Amino acid sequence: MIKAFIFDFDGVLVRTEDTSLHSAWDKRLGLAPGSVERAIRHSDLWIQAQLGRVTPRAYWTGVAEMLYMRRDDIAELRRDYFSGDRLNYRAIELLRDLHERGCTMVLLANDSIELEARLTELAIDALFDHILISAHIGVMKPDVTAFRVALQTVGAAPGEVVLIDDSLTNIRAAQALGMPAVLVRPE
Repeated sequence: MIKAFIFDFDGVLVRTEDTSLHSAWDKRLGLAPGSVERAIRHSDLWIQAQLGRVTPRAYWTGVAEMLYMRRDDIAELRRDYFSGDRLNYRAIELLRDLHERGCTMVLLANDSIELEARLTELAIDALFDHILISAHIGVMKPDVTAFRVALQTVGAAPGEVVLIDDSLTNIRAAQALGMPAVLVRPE
């Protein structure tokens, strides 16, 4: 019997549908295409933020340094970077439906502590019984420890919890523990 569902955030509940402002920032800063994306989401500094080893302020200051930009422009960059993100309403409807049926809902996300504020802004934080962010638990998916923390949090065996994620690597790690998993595709 399934007791709980674990949802990922980026790529499942929220999708980036418009990256035009990412490109605009590359041009504005005179950098190669993709520089902003690499600095914000594909740097060692981002991994450290996701593990909770650097504060959000230190993270964004580091991003500004990587992009050779003025610190005064960080707030504008942050706003623009996330402006193309949209809720995946089909996934949100599924989450609400399962929650209303009495299933335990867990968010397990590789992200910085800033995700808490985004969940509140998006008005989806109340849909979860447990919110587990890698920056708080100190471990990131696909490390099986992240899944074990989620299982322990809900008090369930692996076969009683379903993972819903957009990363095949995360899906395989959960399945190796005996968790059923659903791969979400962009389409």
